[in-house]
Amino acid sequence: MNEAPRLSVIVPTYRRPADLARCLAALDAQLRPADEVIVVARPEDAATHALLRERLQNAGSEALRVAFVGTPGVVAAYNCGLETAQGDIVCFTDDDAAPHPDWTQRLIDGLARRPDAGGIGGRDIVHEKGAILAGANGRVGLVRWYGRAIGNHHIGCGEPRPVHVLKGVNMAFRRAAVAGLRFDERLRGTGAQVHCEMQFSLDVVRRGWILIYDPSILVEHYPAPRGDEDQRFIFNYAAFYNASFNLRLIMREHLSLPGRCAFVVYATLIGTRADPGLARALTLAIGGAGPALALRQWWIGIRAMRGAWQEAKR
Repeated sequence: MNEAPRLSVIVPTYRRPADLARCLAALDAQLRPADEVIVVARPEDAATHALLRERLQNAGSEALRVAFVGTPGVVAAYNCGLETAQGDIVCFTDDDAAPHPDWTQRLIDGLARRPDAGGIGGRDIVHEKGAILAGANGRVGLVRWYGRAIGNHHIGCGEPRPVHVLKGVNMAFRRAAVAGLRFDERLRGTGAQVHCEMQFSLDVVRRGWILIYDPSILVEHYPAPRGDEDQRFIFNYAAFYNASFNLRLIMREHLSLPGRCAFVVYATLIGTRADPGLARALTLAIGGAGPALALRQWWIGIRAMRGAWQEAKR
């Protein structure tokens, strides 16, 4: 008879003790408790350490472990968690999330049903400005051959199906699928390091595994202020450059040669609303989004493309 898999949960955190307390309470309430919950914290984060000391002193916290990371950014935290975790299944969630009580069991069951799956993830119900972001979309976690990335993890619907990318707030991987893999330390940013889970997911797919998105695997997500320059809803030059650089570096290294060529054209001329090419920047400017900002974003994307291509050749 096969033994039940050991399950590790990795939770990076930085100066959000109230959010972390809610997350840990949700993990305590799992119908199938994790074998270990690894909170990855920075040494200088005194408020978080106070919370963790209190929890470690309480009964019922045997699964809680604390790992320290000195390098800023979620990439270093994720890698520290990977190096610390001992489970057969390694799960990730954010400190500002609260997994549903059946979260761990659904992750385990989903992987058990698909031996060819190296990872599985689900939907994050996003609470933003006092409301839940509504919608339903069947296209989730895809990267088109020419580099267009489709997220929609927060509004995914339908049956479980293969995807290219899982979202960091709600994802899990088999140990066998990620053995030796690490999140890419070249990715830019001092906090969120946007798109790092895309790089990691695509590395797993490159190894020949599939990834499954199942919208019935749920976490409540309460996006909290970030501890770096990348603040939601506020434009910041460095944060925009970092996100653009990361996306372009990933596409440079994961697309085929025709795909890379098409991506350069697509990103430079079309792009997305969040990362516009020239045509979309002009459309946004005409539509009232502000010509200075839209065209500035396009120019930052041009610079990021050059920087990413240079980094990829090193």
